[in-house]
Amino acid sequence: MPADATHDPSRRSWVESANAAGDFPIQNLPFGVFRNRGDNGPGRVGIAIGDRILDVAAAQREAHLTGLATQAVESCASPVLNELMRLGAAPRSELRRQVSELLSADSPQYRANRRIGERILLAQADAELLLPVTIGDYTDFYASVYHATNVGSMFRPDNPLLPNYKYVPIGYHGRASSIVISGTQVTRPRGQSKGPDAPAPEFGPSRSLDYEMELGLFVGPGNRLGEAVTIERAEEQIFGYCLVNDWSARDIQAWEYQPLGPFLAKNFATTVSPWVVTAEALEPFRIPAFSRPEGDPAPLPYLASTRNAERGGLGVTVEVYLSTERMRREGLDPVRLSRGNAADLYWTPAQFVTHHTSNGCDLRPGDLLASGTISGPTKESRGCLLELTWRGAEPLALPNGESRKFLEDGDEVIMRGYCEREGAVKIGFGECRGRVIMSA
Repeated sequence: MPADATHDPSRRSWVESANAAGDFPIQNLPFGVFRNRGDNGPGRVGIAIGDRILDVAAAQREAHLTGLATQAVESCASPVLNELMRLGAAPRSELRRQVSELLSADSPQYRANRRIGERILLAQADAELLLPVTIGDYTDFYASVYHATNVGSMFRPDNPLLPNYKYVPIGYHGRASSIVISGTQVTRPRGQSKGPDAPAPEFGPSRSLDYEMELGLFVGPGNRLGEAVTIERAEEQIFGYCLVNDWSARDIQAWEYQPLGPFLAKNFATTVSPWVVTAEALEPFRIPAFSRPEGDPAPLPYLASTRNAERGGLGVTVEVYLSTERMRREGLDPVRLSRGNAADLYWTPAQFVTHHTSNGCDLRPGDLLASGTISGPTKESRGCLLELTWRGAEPLALPNGESRKFLEDGDEVIMRGYCEREGAVKIGFGECRGRVIMSA
């Protein structure tokens, strides 16, 4: 999908907050689901613009969107984005184009459009953001070679990276029912764990609770059972992206994951950000796929294409912040723990889709595929506490004198993501946050 007028860095909006530095300029226009704060009714589909939300249904009534955009609007009558995702790229792109024109300060109808603003816009502060998608299935990949090598070094120092890693986009099927929207409290999980010198496991609250900074993609139209999606067509299946916190109980995980992999250590909660940044919005930030070191195998032919090699990656910067209960009492701002980039993922989003469907597995609109922890080559770019503290052996010193090996009750993890490059307007993903509370 080529860049068009919606990406024009000179385009400004009559929504003034969209022209200030922030996540949601007119070049972004992510989708989400909201309702008025205090209203317990179903959600409505909206588009973020500055510190406002454009109500898609209201925009249709007031501005009379036309053509393929009406198809997209009709799908937005649903209180989730699944039906819009089912339509594929053309109606979504046309809705994006017409909404961009509607909100543009350069539009010939600028003054008329601005007059209807109060009838189609709601302050984000007055809205409750909901889970934007009914997520039928959730798959979590393990796409950062730096993360995989670091974790392998802790548990298998003589053989940190297993031989299949550089051939297969490794993943596991997660639990969709426990995916929650940003701001939802996360109860400390209970489970079995076994200390290295203990004669038997014990059951109780996790003492090694962790976060994982990830990027998630939502599936668009989907494919039929038995029908593989080729690497050349894989990006047609991607509606957009969000931030993902794959909460992990490391002590439970260490005891249970052999021989079948993650289970209760992962399925108690996964937090996602509320705004879905579309594939179109990210077009200016496409980059080459990860540059494999000399000696690494090339992707097998079904995972390889010229376009994927040249533009399969995403230049998304991701940051993790921590706010402890004591920091909030003392009026201190959250402290940044790490900054990484999705450019460091060994596998691309298109390769996720192609490999996932290569055996005939069907993906459905709204399915979530996550990248796995995004970590880079430096300590500052490690995307979880397991790596940052090296399994607790190197505790983090916080500015107020506290320290952390793993998360404690009252800790709030805040994830942020954004894209920026010369010649393009910076866009962001908003926040993905969750606070740990004591298990019942």
